Amino acid sequence: MEIRIAFARLLMLGALACGVIGLVAGLGDYTWKLGVTGWFTGGTLLAVLSLVGLGDHYFASKNSGS
Repeated sequence: MEIRIAFARLLMLGALACGVIGLVAGLGDYTWKLGVTGWFTGGTLLAVLSLVGLGDHYFASKNSGS
């Protein structure tokens, strides 16, 4: 497996974890340092970075002909 794909999957796993933590914090009315919005924003950032990495891999493999 290529390193870019593995890294993108790891980022997506981190995005999922941030989303779950934000959901738990929001439903439980906990007061956390980042708050609900911070956890969801961090998860969104990780998801976007993951999609950028996958897109980079896709276009690089498309241009190389393999």
